[in-house]
Amino acid sequence: MIFTKKSLGQNFLIDKNVIKKIINLTEIKNKNIIEIGPGKGALTEEILKKKPKSLKIIEKDNQLYEFLKKKYFKNKIIKIFNKDILTFNLEEAVEKNSIIFGNLPYNISSQILVKIIKFKKSPPRFSNIIFMFQKELGEKIISKFPSSNYGRLSILTNYKLEIIEKFLISPNCFFPKPKINSMIIHFKPKSNNQQKIKKIENLEKITNILFSNKRKMINKSLKKILTDREIKKIANLKDTLRPSEIKPDIYYEITELIEKD
Repeated sequence: MIFTKKSLGQNFLIDKNVIKKIINLTEIKNKNIIEIGPGKGALTEEILKKKPKSLKIIEKDNQLYEFLKKKYFKNKIIKIFNKDILTFNLEEAVEKNSIIFGNLPYNISSQILVKIIKFKKSPPRFSNIIFMFQKELGEKIISKFPSSNYGRLSILTNYKLEIIEKFLISPNCFFPKPKINSMIIHFKPKSNNQQKIKKIENLEKITNILFSNKRKMINKSLKKILTDREIKKIANLKDTLRPSEIKPDIYYEITELIEKD
């Protein structure tokens, strides 16, 4: 018998209607698929019914890894990795036009998303990402300027990814039942990105610095990044603003400016 591990944030999706809804968000036939955190393989089973070209599964839990290996050892299109997704070279595993699915552990879901946003290859080799998040985090990811949930995660996400669709999932659809609602978000890479940021890590650093005191005016934090002369070059940037009052495009412009130095 397989028991869920609270330390790994395991909540297995068991509602078949919800699973089918997730699978039907995009075309799977003859595509390369990656699944993060498959659990006992409920989503995996539905993916296989759609006849993908290949399926790579990443599962950290040793017990679940052995269970999945035994379950699918005859299936030649499946490759199973017993790895921690945070240290696994995911970008290397992604093949052209891959679709990445993930019922993500809530305690590391934002780290996984940022890991993908920081992929080096441009354009990225994936065509779709379909991830499950805790509802509260999902609202931060999809938030637009200006809104109460707007922040560093929505700024980073907005730079690289387009949100295609989202929907909520009840705790009743899982075992064990979590105490919170979940959110599925379907992303695609932005195809018309006009920004010229060389390293997404620089944007991440700037948002971390400015949002470290999100309720305070940015004057002191901004001077850690830019000179007074550089600040004056950026239209609509005033040091009396708070981090949440600055549009995403201005964060991108600040990043481009420091990369020129």
